[in-house]
Amino acid sequence: MRHPSAERLDLVEHLHGHAVADPYRWLEDPADPRTASWTAAQDELTAGALAALPLRDRLAARLAELVHAGAVGVPVWRGGRAFSTRRDPGQEHAVLRVREPDGSTRVLVDPMAVDPAGTTTLDAWSPSWEGDRLAYQVSTGGDEESRLYVLDVATGEQLDGPVDRCRYSPVAWLPGGEELFYVRRLAPDAVPVGEEQFHRRVWRHRVGSDPDGDVLVHGEGLDLTNYYGVRTSRDGRWLSVSASAGTAPRDDVWLADLGGDGTLRELQVGVDAQTAAWVARDGRLWLMSDRGTPRWRLAVADPADPATWAPGAWRDVVPEQAGGVLTDVALVDGPDGGLLVLAVHSVDATDRLSVWAADGSGRVAEVSALPPGSVSGVSAPPEGGGTAWVGFTDHATPPSVLRWDAADPAALTTWEQAPVAGEVPALRVVETHATSADGTPVHLFVLSSDGVPGRPRPTVLYGYGGFNVALTPGYSAQALAWVAAGGVWAVANLRGGSEHGEEWHRAGMRERKQNVFDDFAAAGEHLVAEGWTTPAQLAVMGGSNGGLLVGATLTQRPDLAAAVVCSAPLLDMVRYERFGLGRTWNDEYGTADDPVELGWLLGYSPYHRVVEGTAYPAVLFTTFESDTRVDPLHARKLAAALQHATSSGAPVLLRRETSVGHGARAVSRTVALAADQLAFLAAHTGLG
Repeated sequence: MRHPSAERLDLVEHLHGHAVADPYRWLEDPADPRTASWTAAQDELTAGALAALPLRDRLAARLAELVHAGAVGVPVWRGGRAFSTRRDPGQEHAVLRVREPDGSTRVLVDPMAVDPAGTTTLDAWSPSWEGDRLAYQVSTGGDEESRLYVLDVATGEQLDGPVDRCRYSPVAWLPGGEELFYVRRLAPDAVPVGEEQFHRRVWRHRVGSDPDGDVLVHGEGLDLTNYYGVRTSRDGRWLSVSASAGTAPRDDVWLADLGGDGTLRELQVGVDAQTAAWVARDGRLWLMSDRGTPRWRLAVADPADPATWAPGAWRDVVPEQAGGVLTDVALVDGPDGGLLVLAVHSVDATDRLSVWAADGSGRVAEVSALPPGSVSGVSAPPEGGGTAWVGFTDHATPPSVLRWDAADPAALTTWEQAPVAGEVPALRVVETHATSADGTPVHLFVLSSDGVPGRPRPTVLYGYGGFNVALTPGYSAQALAWVAAGGVWAVANLRGGSEHGEEWHRAGMRERKQNVFDDFAAAGEHLVAEGWTTPAQLAVMGGSNGGLLVGATLTQRPDLAAAVVCSAPLLDMVRYERFGLGRTWNDEYGTADDPVELGWLLGYSPYHRVVEGTAYPAVLFTTFESDTRVDPLHARKLAAALQHATSSGAPVLLRRETSVGHGARAVSRTVALAADQLAFLAAHTGLG
């Protein structure tokens, strides 16, 4: 394949004693005429190559059936009303509904009604304590620049909004629904050039008032990259505020008595740990934390007595468990009137449910009826009751909701099942472990039609390995379509994720990032050794941080796989902080401003590890022009470098989309993207 030519600059910078070449610096600027011309040529090349893929139409048809399966969200209960999302087959986006106490259901927010073009997404929502008002956030075109609105739940009347600059803003209501706490960035003209995506503050807002008159609550003088969390107690007395610098796995936490002087007092500041704090209906301060317990625990203290806020004074309700990571909890009433905790633990990337006494006396029951899979969340009415709702999915089950009752604690019943469009293909899941370079076992889920190794088939290995993200079982149309076509799909639980707690995360970040790439390579080698596939039939796939993963894999181990899909990736790790939200990730990766940390980054930065004359595998980069998290420049630069360097003759393609970003998208666009990705992998692994 003849790739479009790209000018190579003789640009070498000397950074902290390192000579760092950057021949495609000009591709960082989308307005540069050279970039525009090169991108247009890439578009033409990629469109022709993808259109010629033999399985594209067949895979698109199968994906359309599987992607159009429904999805149901975990309900949030307020004032007897249940708020939840649902997407039915044929819908481009999920709608937000309310279920009234009489069982009737109404749609409150439908993104397609807001924008029939399908480019508007529902980013977040939060009902008031009484359930009579709803704050929700939407963004358009993939930019994730959320605009906040408030509506009257009974009438649908818009009461407030749009309030701009609310990206990643939580909302915490005060009783009565007249006021709320939220997070908003400062105006662009109030911050230095280049810092417009930062400088968040916590504000107190009266519904219907001008947001420019909101009361500043917190954030002045703190780290400009801080993300904030806010929570209020149901009685309106307590406010908790958290702050984390970017995506750092630590946070500062403050607590204020709004019934007193309202001053935010330090609960945890300057500590290398994460703690979620809230005051529940029993009046106690609940603390879910990995402070000294990397697999997390749940404890209680007295919100009115700061002497009990020190970790040594906390009283455990759900102690740290050696075999599982605590991920979520819900408070419910027991049959005898005592308070119970429904707890979710992840064990080797599969979730378990158990019941604990809220007085700290220990475990009460195991919820044995939970099938192997993932719990997306648990919820219960804040005013009390003996029922909780459990979000559930597995590799063959779209997101659905189960009902748990304290009267029968081992059991679960179906509350709302997501519909499936068409027939889910036969699926067997095998769990196995690879051994990484340093001897660490790495868990894998291997999906196939028969569950039998020893018959090598085209195989996709998927991974992420970062930011404390766990890859637990979940419904994936891509995986199911690949298996239905005769392939094998494998998911690796790499270091850098949260599958085994914070220690597992930190074993794959900063100077230990190479562990993640070693884990992934070991997973690929294990699939070959076990007879699932061969190097000529193996493909690797990942997006975002997972795009960095496969970018590092293809440059470090070009022999490992025959094909690569690298989506919305980070690839130039020397300059990543200069673009998008990059500077919020330097706690995960390190910063090029530090001589030692630059050495870590150069050790694996895919763009800087391309070697001319290497036989690289077939590569498809997929990027999104409205991506405000990871700039498409990363894929442009590595695509150009690989096209220049490769000696294999395999294609290196760049597929880009407009009016879509890093996150949520319409279903039809999901199908088109997934079909191109799978058809590309099929063509280069022999899936027929």
